[in-house]
Formats: sequence, structure tokens, C-alpha cells
Amino acid sequence: MTPELAARIVADSRDRVAWTRARSRGITATDVAALTSEKSIARAADAKLGGSGFSGNAYTDHGRRREPEIAAWVAATHGIQPSSALFHAVVEKRHLATPDGVGLDGDGRVILAEIKTTNKHWRSIPRTYMRQVWWQQHVLGAERTLVTWEQHVDFVPIGDEPRCAWVDRDDDEIAKLVKLATALIDELYHRTQRRTLLTPPASPVAPREPFRALALAD
Repeated sequence: MTPELAARIVADSRDRVAWTRARSRGITATDVAALTSEKSIARAADAKLGGSGFSGNAYTDHGRRREPEIAAWVAATHGIQPSSALFHAVVEKRHLATPDGVGLDGDGRVILAEIKTTNKHWRSIPRTYMRQVWWQQHVLGAERTLVTWEQHVDFVPIGDEPRCAWVDRDDDEIAKLVKLATALIDELYHRTQRRTLLTPPASPVAPREPFRALALAD
């Protein structure tokens, strides 16, 4: 990892409390993955301010168990080291991403890894995951991402090795995501501003700033 990237680390997912708190103050790859329309922006704002209500299930538990093993395979075969760091973008510090792996190619350009487990056969990488990949590339300034997935049946992996495919940076798709993320930030700002104005403080403590005013520390 370059010193410039290291300087943009906000939190580490191994510290779930700090990581979750930092993610709540910005727009993550998980957030933008679901952004496709005005209705989706409203739903995303509901989840950011009220919580999604999803705390995991057997599939996510399986993914967490398998991720270190798959990450070790990625490191051994492609030289991309596992990462649990949450990064912010250079210009907009509320743009956040936690890629599963970070490395450099032969020309010193940033490359990433994204790991998935699935009980479905993929003919291609699902569009939702593609949006996550493009957002991570935007946040870290990466040129390529190795998406690696392991299919399972009843939580038993199929095959001796996972499958993988490279996804190149797509600035047109990234521009669309940035526009949607800006709309989500605006929606969060208006909602938190209304909440601040309509709810007087119960004590002489200053009211919480609207979302737009929140900025992550350098």
C-alpha cells in the first residue's frame, strides 16, 4: 500500500464499532450498489438514518468464514494483499469504501480485490456487485479490480479453487454513481436539517449538524 493510500484510512473493519460509525457518516459501496432511481435514494436515506434492520444471516456468516481463505488464494495467485481498511476518496471524504484487497500492478497503479460467496451459478458478475466495484475504484483511484467468487451448495464450496475475473475502471459508470451519491447526500442533508429544526434540544447541548456538514477528520 502506498503512503498516500495509508493516509486515507478512516477505520478498520476489525474494529466493528469504529468502522460502523465511520460508514454511517459517508456513502459506501453498499449504499451506492442499490442506487438506481429517486425511489432507491429515498430507501437508502431511510436505511442510513434509521438502520437497515439487517444484521446478517447464514449466507453472510458463511461469507465471513470463507473470506480469509479466499483472500489468501487471491494473495498467492495474484499478489493482492487482504485489506480490512475503510478508505475515503481524495476530494469528497464522505465517499467511502472497504475493498477486500489492495495492491499495486507492475506500473505502480492501484488494483483491488473484491470477494464474494454465492449459491448461484454466475454467467457474469451481477450488476449490483459491479456498482460496488466501480465505487471502490473511484474511492481508491484504482485501475482494475479482481472479482473473486466461490460458489457453494448448502455452504459446501464447489471446486478446488474459486473463480475470478478482472473488471477495468469505467469512468462513465463511476460518474453516474457519483451523481447518485450526491443526490443521496442531498436527501440526507434535507432530512437531518428538518429533524434538527423540528426537534429542539432537550439540554443546552448544541444540536447535531446536518449530514452535509459532517466531514471526516484528516
